Amino acid sequence: MSSPQTTTHDVQAVAAAIRAHDRFLVVTHENPDGDALGSLLAMTLALRQLGKDTVMYLSGGSPLPGEYAFMRLDGLVRELPADMEERVLVAVDCAKADRIGPDPAPVERAKLVIDIDHHHDNTRFGAVNLIVADASSTGEVLRDVFRELGVEVTPDIAEALYIALVTDTGRFQYSNTTPKSLRLAAELVEAGADVHEVFQQVYESVEFAKLKLLARALERARVLEGGRIVVSYLLRTDFAEVGAAEPYSEGIIDYLRAVEGAEVAVLIREPPRDDGPTRRVSLRASVDEIDVSAIARLFGGGGHRQAAGFSTEASIDEITELIRQGFSAQRASASA
Repeated sequence: MSSPQTTTHDVQAVAAAIRAHDRFLVVTHENPDGDALGSLLAMTLALRQLGKDTVMYLSGGSPLPGEYAFMRLDGLVRELPADMEERVLVAVDCAKADRIGPDPAPVERAKLVIDIDHHHDNTRFGAVNLIVADASSTGEVLRDVFRELGVEVTPDIAEALYIALVTDTGRFQYSNTTPKSLRLAAELVEAGADVHEVFQQVYESVEFAKLKLLARALERARVLEGGRIVVSYLLRTDFAEVGAAEPYSEGIIDYLRAVEGAEVAVLIREPPRDDGPTRRVSLRASVDEIDVSAIARLFGGGGHRQAAGFSTEASIDEITELIRQGFSAQRASASA
């Protein structure tokens, strides 16, 4: 893509760009969560409803988290289409271009890049950008786009958006839950989203290997700063020994976050593969005074104030100490 970046927060601009083109590639970030996969599927279904030639793509070969296996993602491809240069790239729930994957080809070769997201630190890497930082999820942002485009919210689209919404709000328990997100949830249920199925599949279909992986993380958990930081880690060998794939670590950090008195939870994990970074780190905050995305940015990462992450070659002890320092600095600044 040779055109210069421009910034727009206008839903109409995104809708106009979509109407003006016929061929699309919809992408999201590596190691996707519920918002990423729900938004990816919903956007693909909406574009196809509009008669657009649409390919749904995810970088890398890692399996999807098992809790999302029930989603209708059978059309998902893991290699770029040969006609990439003829397609408009729509990136959903992706704060940086390199979060799509290590290969820059999708962004560089696309005919046009549309960036739709809700991360406040989004780099606005598209030619058209719709970043709504106070939205509960990217799924919530997409609902506004679909309304502008006249897309009918079918049961399949409703369920995909509901998955995006319910997972990124922590089942409507996180502070990003707003009256708008709750009204949207009601609309999606009315449109055919199966709340019971989503709950059972996402939250009550835990593979035994994931349970064993969780046990290792809990066994290693320790507290710092008088209990205000809870940190744990998973080694590459853990995944092999319990028979778990990398996505099985998804959600483990929420158990650390739930510890009484914890203001920040940290999970350091070594991906069970030879390519990519040595360690990935997830951060969660339970208080408004701490911005974990600012800590993540120290390592080249990012995210939300209360949920962020980064990749690094640093050791577990080095990571832990730098996070502790970042936490202490923010705490001191808040109390000054």
